[in-house]
Amino acid sequence: MTTSTRGAARTPAVLVLEDGRIFRGRAYGAVGETFGEAVFSTGMTGYQETLTDPSYHRQVVVMTAPHVGNTGVNDEDMESRKIWVSGYVVRDPARVPSNWRSRRTLDEELDAQGVVGISGIDTRALTRHLRERGAMRVGIFSGDAVREDSALLARVQEAPQMKGANLSAEVATTEPYVVPAIGEKKFTVAAVDLGIKGMTPHRMAERGIEVHVLPATATVEDVYAVNPDGVFFSNGPGDPATADHPVSVMQGVLERGTPLFGICFGNQILGRALGFGTFKLKYGHRGINQPVQDRTTGKVEVTAHNHGFAVDAPLEKVSETPFGRAEVSHVCLNDNVVEGLQLLDRPAFSVQYHPEAAAGPHDAAYLFDRFVSLMEGQRA
Repeated sequence: MTTSTRGAARTPAVLVLEDGRIFRGRAYGAVGETFGEAVFSTGMTGYQETLTDPSYHRQVVVMTAPHVGNTGVNDEDMESRKIWVSGYVVRDPARVPSNWRSRRTLDEELDAQGVVGISGIDTRALTRHLRERGAMRVGIFSGDAVREDSALLARVQEAPQMKGANLSAEVATTEPYVVPAIGEKKFTVAAVDLGIKGMTPHRMAERGIEVHVLPATATVEDVYAVNPDGVFFSNGPGDPATADHPVSVMQGVLERGTPLFGICFGNQILGRALGFGTFKLKYGHRGINQPVQDRTTGKVEVTAHNHGFAVDAPLEKVSETPFGRAEVSHVCLNDNVVEGLQLLDRPAFSVQYHPEAAAGPHDAAYLFDRFVSLMEGQRA
């Protein structure tokens, strides 16, 4: 429930975590109430891309950077059709944006899209709490939604959890669409939209790929109806343990031996398709400064992440799967979480992060070239 108001900055607001921790501040964006999973993002820039990333559906994002909104909001950096976060938490919002592309303030954009937020709280203390206790349900309340603390806590504890949530179909396109190749068309790719970001098909189009973006409900027959040279599975929200349909579709692609590339949720789908399990991380990886090693080259990349689940695959050995041998190709240097998989006997690989990284960094852009190389090899 949200109620738009121009006086939000002076309206008291309360943030309530499911374990009873409470923070008090001021409303930011729309006034009302909202619920979701509290997670923190460590990026110091790129907040517009974060807000419009469908993978943040049903999550309340806490920004660790203290100053947010400095560059306002423009009409070019949206990664999808709307803001997807269910709530937004900042410490010190910019009073006046300063950027030549800015069209409106971040506060105004959140208000216009009905996103309830809170400002003026100690986001460092909140982030430390989430690191120690783990991501958890949270509610933000402002205006008429504010009640006794015990009543607000009860509302938060009634909210649905992220574990077990099946959300891809809620954010994906309902109708197929095509992103044409830029310049000469070299390949056709079927991209299964599980929560795709706009920059992803653009990065492929830059490489001469015509991208057919398909709904999350697409079947194997739908995928091959576009006569693809390769198949792509996108990022997206929710628990991969619930994604039985995309897993089945991916297994159909693997059986045919078509070059395959998955990112983020797509990496978890590949893990499940190969027979590995998935699990929920304590507080996940979110932000644009996560160090990952590409084990195939030894190179260390600074990468953009947004995931709360991971693949449970052995790091130090090659695994036998129904589709041949597989190995962990990328690993997070902070905590040894699996950040990539590759098949050794079929043209398929995936990473757990975002190589399109519109807000940067661009260390992982080569992965799109690796996908092109697989399609070139298959065609040859």
